[in-house]
Amino acid sequence: MKVLHVIPSIADIRGGPSQAVLQMVKALRNSGIEAEIATTNDNGLKVLDVPLYQCIDYREVPVWFLPRFSPPMKEFIFSAGMTNWLWQHIRDYQLLHNHYLFSYASTCAGAIARHQGIPYTVRTIGQLTPWALAQSQFKKRVYTSLIERRNLNNAAAIHCTSQGEAKDVQKFGIKSPTITLPLGVNQPINYPQAKLKLHQKYGVETTKPIVLFLSRLHYKKRPDLLIQALEKLTAQKYKFHLILAGSGEYEYINYLKSLVASVGLTACTSFAGFVTGEDKDLLLQGADMFVLPSFSENFGIAIAEAMAVGIPVIITPGIQIAPSIAEAEAGLVVEGQVNTLTAAIEKLLAFPQLRQQLGENGRQFVHSNYSWSTIAKDLSSVYSAIIHKQTLPQHLLNN
Repeated sequence: MKVLHVIPSIADIRGGPSQAVLQMVKALRNSGIEAEIATTNDNGLKVLDVPLYQCIDYREVPVWFLPRFSPPMKEFIFSAGMTNWLWQHIRDYQLLHNHYLFSYASTCAGAIARHQGIPYTVRTIGQLTPWALAQSQFKKRVYTSLIERRNLNNAAAIHCTSQGEAKDVQKFGIKSPTITLPLGVNQPINYPQAKLKLHQKYGVETTKPIVLFLSRLHYKKRPDLLIQALEKLTAQKYKFHLILAGSGEYEYINYLKSLVASVGLTACTSFAGFVTGEDKDLLLQGADMFVLPSFSENFGIAIAEAMAVGIPVIITPGIQIAPSIAEAEAGLVVEGQVNTLTAAIEKLLAFPQLRQQLGENGRQFVHSNYSWSTIAKDLSSVYSAIIHKQTLPQHLLNN
């Protein structure tokens, strides 16, 4: 089978979806599927320094990079080059796997695939949650009525990563079949004495637990709520150090820094910026808890990565894998309010044994459920069924 994955960008700065598609294609290729990626050279305000209009090996994955229109149009990322390339090459593939909604690359790929008779699947990446649809609501309504609903209803399958995401797709009125298949997590390189190294790197006393926020610094993720919750704990004489790791808009980061200063947390807060590789692994393995009080997440790669290394997580119900985490007792799921978040953090600060038990539960859960090799095998069976016009695998279908 030859399958093309289409996504607007695979730059690190675009977060989890970019990382996920690279790992997904790598796992598919390891399972025998001839999978490739078509994307743009987008890299936020910059562009990636990569060859265009040729298939190159990028992080062990074959990728076609096409030029984006500059300046970037946020996540829409228009690319005339993508249009021309897809029109000429889409028939080289038996199936397309589109990633993202309300973005030019996936919209264009779906339309051209329909015109040339190539089946395709769509991964919605949580963009049909009520919270997501409420953002730029008018634009999305117009885009949906003109383009996106037709794109979704003509898909051979909608790829969801959680049961909650599948329900959102169905509530949106999409008639295409939905499959639920989570994303995978790679086991990171183990760093001995990660806690000691992390404390030394950020100048934190070894007796102080480290609270980690690792995600894009954006109001959707609610790092401000975490800061407000920790303010309450300082009043109760709890000792800790907060590390906020991630990139974001200049104005929003300045707002967070001002908030930290206004509540008296400057001395016990570090802004790590965007992290990857060893720096990221050190944060995950050295922290004492991971907190993400987001309004909405369809999966949350960083959450699964934290659980993979045995770090207990505190998340909110808007994260769609929250029911699974609660059932596995791999973390605490609390409402996104200051008092409930404060109480959850206080609980983990006060009881190190609970942190250890939740972390171990999370490690086991990820090992059992988020294996890329298993996910690639299931996804291959979906592709095969679509290409050969057979019934989709029953264990993945949502009724």
